[in-house]
Amino acid sequence: MIATNRREFIKSLGMISGYGLTVGLLDSCAAKPTQEATSDSTSVKTAASKDLFFKISLAEWSLHRTLQEGKMTNLDFPAKAKNEFGISAVEYVNQFFKDKAKDQTYLAELKKRCDDNDVTSVLIMCDGEGAMADLNADKRKTAVENHYKWVEAAKFLGCHSIRVNCYGEGSAEEVAKAGMDGLRLLSEFAAQLNINVIVENHGGHSSNGQWLSNVIAGVNLLNCGTLPDFGNFCLKREKDTCAEYYDRYKGVTEMMPFAKGVSAKSYDFDENGNCIETDYAKMLPIVKAASYKGHIGIEYEGNKLSEDDGIKATKKLLERLSGI
Repeated sequence: MIATNRREFIKSLGMISGYGLTVGLLDSCAAKPTQEATSDSTSVKTAASKDLFFKISLAEWSLHRTLQEGKMTNLDFPAKAKNEFGISAVEYVNQFFKDKAKDQTYLAELKKRCDDNDVTSVLIMCDGEGAMADLNADKRKTAVENHYKWVEAAKFLGCHSIRVNCYGEGSAEEVAKAGMDGLRLLSEFAAQLNINVIVENHGGHSSNGQWLSNVIAGVNLLNCGTLPDFGNFCLKREKDTCAEYYDRYKGVTEMMPFAKGVSAKSYDFDENGNCIETDYAKMLPIVKAASYKGHIGIEYEGNKLSEDDGIKATKKLLERLSGI
């Protein structure tokens, strides 16, 4: 089902009544959020890539074991993405250069390595900076301000966004209200630098696609959007096991009207090269139906294949199904 515009799409998902949103609010944000600018220089230069309706990027978390084991550093990431995988766009994870957000010498070197390899910096995934939807206003304000340095680093590196988490302890309604406030404050700061603030479905309330989309609509700023992840739909955990899941296809459908990035999560593959957890032949048409043309970031987290082989398998799958 493809609605003719974003307002009708949101209406078709039954979201107008959620959390007190009004038709007037939806009218005010009816224009589709700006996605990243396209550039021939950032296209993946493979024979299959010319037919992609999207661009491929590499999420740094795909290499988290290699990084944690000290076999490579964040500075090595752009060259590895380009030279080993043929990927010309990268998505950083802040924990791999956590103390370097304000280090201009370090950031200049990272930018130089991107430029030397013709690699585009897409976004920075930010964790560990506080709960953006903390019900305590002072703690929430601190979390917002903790992200300022990453907005500035993203601007320096040429990224279009930082990815944040909309965490908070409380009822869905309480956390939604706090999240709208925190995201609005950070987005207003980021707008001054032309940087987007995007929220990933990353556990708890945020893994409910309708809840997250209502929060973003409530913020009502064009530089505040979503980063739909194909795999992060655990609503409730008990010990180390997910006790309740949200439907991933429904969730991505609900988040796509606000998407400024997409994360192609993968763990395991069958003998035909298909992802076992997510039916990419079902998921990619959902992304395409939203008229999305930005980057889809490969985020391999499996253990059966090596990190390098998992990245290659995910890239091959995306390219094979690109014309779907």
